[in-house]
Amino acid sequence: MIIQNVAIGALVDPEGRVLLTRRSERNSVMPKFWEFPGGKILPKELPEEALVRELREELSIETWDSCLAPVTFVSHSYKDFHVILFLFICRRWDGVIFPKEGQKFSWVKKNELRDYKMPEANSYLVAILRDWI
Repeated sequence: MIIQNVAIGALVDPEGRVLLTRRSERNSVMPKFWEFPGGKILPKELPEEALVRELREELSIETWDSCLAPVTFVSHSYKDFHVILFLFICRRWDGVIFPKEGQKFSWVKKNELRDYKMPEANSYLVAILRDWI
């Protein structure tokens, strides 16, 4: 079974809202699902480094390891692969969010996170985030 290690971030704005991004229709795995931004951890890359890189590549923003607070992880099996998500909270970044891959995004109040259709592994994190934000 393929195992994917993924670093994801709950970007929290000054009003306490969390950024969610929506997978495009072209995405072969769970298209149109909402998720926390981030991506796969490359070989010899730390989770924090992966998240900083992914936020730059996907959303055009800069942040730093020191601005990432590790919260938890989730290990989840899907039919064709297994994913381990490393979740960080980030409240500080530079730049204006601009999705480079054309994905939609939304700032969501913590009590509305469950209203967004997410991959099952991401959805496990919602209750934890509501307590930490």
